[in-house]
Amino acid sequence: MKAVRYIVLAIVGLIGLALVAIAVAFFVIDPNTYKPQIEQVVEDRTNLKLDLAGDISWSLIPLGLELNDVDATLDDEPFLKLQQMVAKVDFWSLIAMAPQVNTFALDGLDARLRVAEDGTGNWTRIMPEGEVAEQPPAEAEPPAAEEEAAQEPLNFNVEQISISDAQVHYDDLSTGQSLVLENFTLNTRNIALDQSFPLELGFRLATGQPELTVVADISASLSANQALDAFAITGLDSAFDLSGEPFGDNTVKAGMTGNINANTTDETATIDNLKATFSNLELNTNLNVDGFGDQPKLSGDLKIDEFSLKKLLSNMGQPAVETDDPDVLTALAFATDIGGPAGKVELNNLNLRIDDSRFEGQASYALANGAIGLDLQGDRFNADRYLPPESEETAPADTQEAGPEGDLLPLETLRELALNINLGLGELIVSNLTIADIKNRLTADKGLIKINEFSGKLYEGDFNANATLDARSDNPEWTIANKVQNVQTLPLLTDLAETELLAGGANMNMDLNTQGNRISALRGNAKGEINFNLAEGQFTQMNLTRMACQGIAMANGESLTTDDWGTGTPFNDMKGTMKVDGNLLNNTELVAALSGMRLNGDGTVDLATSMLDYEIGLRIVGEIHRDEACRVSEYVEDVVIPVECRGNFTEDPAGLCSFDGSRFRDTLKDIAAQAARKKVDEETEKAKEKVEEKAREEIEKRLGDDKDKVKDAMKNLLGR
Repeated sequence: MKAVRYIVLAIVGLIGLALVAIAVAFFVIDPNTYKPQIEQVVEDRTNLKLDLAGDISWSLIPLGLELNDVDATLDDEPFLKLQQMVAKVDFWSLIAMAPQVNTFALDGLDARLRVAEDGTGNWTRIMPEGEVAEQPPAEAEPPAAEEEAAQEPLNFNVEQISISDAQVHYDDLSTGQSLVLENFTLNTRNIALDQSFPLELGFRLATGQPELTVVADISASLSANQALDAFAITGLDSAFDLSGEPFGDNTVKAGMTGNINANTTDETATIDNLKATFSNLELNTNLNVDGFGDQPKLSGDLKIDEFSLKKLLSNMGQPAVETDDPDVLTALAFATDIGGPAGKVELNNLNLRIDDSRFEGQASYALANGAIGLDLQGDRFNADRYLPPESEETAPADTQEAGPEGDLLPLETLRELALNINLGLGELIVSNLTIADIKNRLTADKGLIKINEFSGKLYEGDFNANATLDARSDNPEWTIANKVQNVQTLPLLTDLAETELLAGGANMNMDLNTQGNRISALRGNAKGEINFNLAEGQFTQMNLTRMACQGIAMANGESLTTDDWGTGTPFNDMKGTMKVDGNLLNNTELVAALSGMRLNGDGTVDLATSMLDYEIGLRIVGEIHRDEACRVSEYVEDVVIPVECRGNFTEDPAGLCSFDGSRFRDTLKDIAAQAARKKVDEETEKAKEKVEEKAREEIEKRLGDDKDKVKDAMKNLLGR
């Protein structure tokens, strides 16, 4: 037992001597005398030139080192400056084999980082070229006891960390980008595992392209477990001031509050009561994440409170969005629940508000293939309110030649789409048209895009269209079919084009197909047929009756005296078929029934030049007007009065049609010839009757009493 006691006393004595030796070293040795040697060692071993201009001091309890006014240059360029660094470790914690950092402080750090035009950073030149760090020898497999020791919890404690007035200058000559981090401060204390500790952080960050400045002030409580696989941020409270080029002359305030927890072993994360603000925009969310791989499972909710987009853009210093209605884009909001199986994000109970329009539904997104599903139903939306207001000034004509025509659609992107979209809207106003009960179903799969239904009610009628775009080849194919029933054309044209050209209930069947990915190709390759019928209609700005009466009056050799012709021409039924051949629409079967007339026409519409070329014939089948000069005599009955419609239909549609006097002259010749032949026949018949009458009288006179017999014989003879 005495031997053990002596051994213990010897160990305690050695520790005491060591402590005395360390104390003597601390109090006797001045580290500043070794500054030249330290500077020379750094210069010999690296490309840095170190200047220890300030004092170096150390302390025993706590065990610490303090450096002041340190300056390091790299290749004669500023690299690192430090006004003060203090590092202190609790001496007794080292003796107890449980190291505890008392204080670590940096003040006035200034680092200069530069990337050359070849993409290499100056920090890569700190070590001499060609020098490779020696690889430590491979260690033998630790014994089981050491493995157990390695698995013991880490006893790590830091009393205080402080960084103040730090800055980093970063310049990238290869991209022209520059960045300055300054006024960087960090303060934290009582850092230990399995307990929460506070963090305060602040900085100013400025970038060169674009010129942007961010001033941040962040505070939170942090924690981590002993295994360093569970982390938490609680009481997060951050504020940011953003200014610079993207925001004009304005400063935009942003912030974030909430709590975040994560476990890397369980692969779970939770975001609680997270609120993010950006100017007048506020987002609130709660989110649970189960799985950090490519198939996470999400659950929670997301809400964006009502905000004004116009005010947001104004606060950001952006140009105002000019809209026809200045009161739109001032009340936007969004809310949804988040859920779905692993690998799929589903938005349920989705609510979207755009001013006075409401939309409800659900959406989904598959992480594996990017498939998007959307089922959204809205009450009403007036798209015209969001269009730019009409300019009072007429824009000058563009005299520059148009550039080369580009592709209409990005085919590669279309081939990657996977869509299943179902949209519905109670009422839509677009281009001044009012469409009700809209239904739209669209699917996309590997470049095959189908509009399975696009239907709605339009001006007392309805329409239903479907279309297919096959973009699986570089020359995509388009197929379009449309059916229109009893759509009233007068209010349609009035609202759409502010013209009252045609009235009646329109019925139409259209089947078209084309190929290409440019507008010119689509128009040039178009093939198909359009069948139309307009019942109980009227040409509201074209009086065909007056045009027909002009021809009849010419035939009668008279002039019209009526002044109140009116502006329209009613008809009972008009139908026809248009053959589509590229830019040319060919109509050879235009038929309509008018009062006292039957209309037949044929012609073409050239979409490339916006030109109309029609010849119409008005066949007279009965009385058409009370004007005496327009009376239908036996000479004009069944005559065709010609009307021509020619010109640019985008300029003055109502003024394109007129009575074709040049063609009617040939008709007049036929009428005159017919009248002459009839006159000759009449005169011949009269002459014949007179000759017969004189012959009878002469015979009766000569025959006397036998005249009755002779008369009968003459009747028989003349009858033969």
